[in-house]
Amino acid sequence: MAAPRFTAACIQMRSGRDVLKNRDAAVALVREAADKGAHFAQTPEMTSLISRDRADLFEKIGPQDQDPVLASLREVARERGVLVQIGSLAVKDGDKVANRSFLIDAKGEIVASYDKIHLYDVDLPNGESWRESATYTGGDTAVLAETPWGLLGMTICYDLRFPALYRALAENGASFLSAPAAFTRQTGEAHWEVLHRARAIETGSFMISAAQGGLHESGRETFGHSIIVDPWGRVLAEAGTEPGVILAEIDPALVTEVRGRIPTLKNARSFKVAIALDPQPLGRAASA
Repeated sequence: MAAPRFTAACIQMRSGRDVLKNRDAAVALVREAADKGAHFAQTPEMTSLISRDRADLFEKIGPQDQDPVLASLREVARERGVLVQIGSLAVKDGDKVANRSFLIDAKGEIVASYDKIHLYDVDLPNGESWRESATYTGGDTAVLAETPWGLLGMTICYDLRFPALYRALAENGASFLSAPAAFTRQTGEAHWEVLHRARAIETGSFMISAAQGGLHESGRETFGHSIIVDPWGRVLAEAGTEPGVILAEIDPALVTEVRGRIPTLKNARSFKVAIALDPQPLGRAASA
């Protein structure tokens, strides 16, 4: 029996330094999504707090069982009978922080969690410098979560640039893939949509990714453009830069249809890599 269609919502935010204010914004937007018919609602990476100050971050976070955003979103999931994916929260993990995503079922129970595997360490041409590894601890396990409509592959932000992760999730049964994010404006303008369409096409999966958008209190500027893409690579819904909700109807049967037409998951073969070295460097004449 085919899985039923459902309505997915991406919750776009502009999280600041006030955890409780961010919590209230997330709760209000999830309720709005549910009122508009969403069965599944996803918030962005760092739903609870965006701060570039490490001391400020550590002062305002704690272990997940004490996180007020997690507790409130569990309650709203139970209240409205919707699945809620928290794109990620910063939670204490020893002397570092875990960038952790949660899937909450319609009874308010945590059914899965995922720690971001790939950490964003970079120096950008505009002078911005990011060293996630200085503060965050990377995960080491890809996670598939069961939903009423099929398996959801959970990833976060920078993971989007590593296609092997998405292929592994799809090969293990994922029909839906998510990459909730806080992409910078510059990289988002260049790559956000094309990477989502590529991951969807490569795996024959839906991509559902909520994002942070706009200029934050910390001075960081994020791209926004929360997006839902179908397995054929078509954009079903896309936001701008302002906080709000986007929705799209998801037909799980389309995953089977597209994978049947372009069976890349089945047709993949293992291979070796050979490096053929030219014994005659270019521009150098052979000896007579």
